[in-house]
Amino acid sequence: MDLHKALKSLFENRMPSDEDLLRIIDMDDPQLELELAAKADQIRQANYGKKVYLRGLIEVSNVCQNDCYYCGIRASNSNVSRYSLKPEQIMECCEVGYNLGLRTFVLQGGENFLYSDEILVKLIMEIKAKYQDAAITLSLGQRSRESYAKLKRAGADRYLLREECASKELYSKLHPSSMSFDDRLICIRDLKELGFQTGMGFMVCPPYQTTKDLVEDIKLMLEIKPEMIGIGPFVPHHETPFGKEKAGSVDKTVRLISILRLLFPKALIPATTSLVTLSKAGRYKGLKAGANVIMPNLSPVQLRSKYELYDGKVSTGIEAAEIIDNIIREVEEAGYVVSLERGDAL
Repeated sequence: MDLHKALKSLFENRMPSDEDLLRIIDMDDPQLELELAAKADQIRQANYGKKVYLRGLIEVSNVCQNDCYYCGIRASNSNVSRYSLKPEQIMECCEVGYNLGLRTFVLQGGENFLYSDEILVKLIMEIKAKYQDAAITLSLGQRSRESYAKLKRAGADRYLLREECASKELYSKLHPSSMSFDDRLICIRDLKELGFQTGMGFMVCPPYQTTKDLVEDIKLMLEIKPEMIGIGPFVPHHETPFGKEKAGSVDKTVRLISILRLLFPKALIPATTSLVTLSKAGRYKGLKAGANVIMPNLSPVQLRSKYELYDGKVSTGIEAAEIIDNIIREVEEAGYVVSLERGDAL
């Protein structure tokens, strides 16, 4: 079938057949790729205008109990210098971000229980009391439904929990047997039911992934309907079992951003750091393909290199103000405008 026909339903906000979607993901036609990105950008601007929302990222801890085969802070990596920010340090990061104009703070960390419900509830309430017009996004892994409910009641607005892949078979090849794909999905569904603006996401081109797997990833998202979608190319880390594997494709990731924008017109979709890590033009390409979120790093400068999920992470030694200035310049050069609003999902 002609690729133009395969794209037609996508351009009309309809899910193509599995076969057509597979061909779109794998297509190698520069002109059609430009058309795909342009249509995705048109849909994004119809919903969000030219705004690109900034989220202040605070990497609260690199301690993780999990042993994912692709992650640099995996539990068995004994060469990681571990840290966990104290609540007062997290508040200091929020103050820096707030003074720079940011109105969303993303607390992200390895999966651990150093941050109990009691600690997190108190912290969330303190942030909300001091910065009443700011949103709080959490990305702290799998917790119980009861735990999520407490965090929601305390004032947390959003939660990011990437499923990484929709295939149980692929999940088992990327994670140890102690980790359960079913448990992960239960957590994501709990977050949605509890009223969080919920974020899902997957890697592009990790070892063993097929294009059929990517089609299943998209179909799972269509079922759950997340408000936020974060995808990025696989980037190897030298201290993992996949350390010598080939990095993922920036171009395929960008195509997938466009596909997701067309299928989820109102989603908040970041141009991720991994895109920039693999390509200097990665952020520009992501924005042009339909992304509308960027997350500058507010973590203490001296600790950023310790939160190394993959090799080559960018912006590890730059002050937050300089990072934001650089982002504003890049966003404007791409033809968009930075928004410091909370930027909730429509």
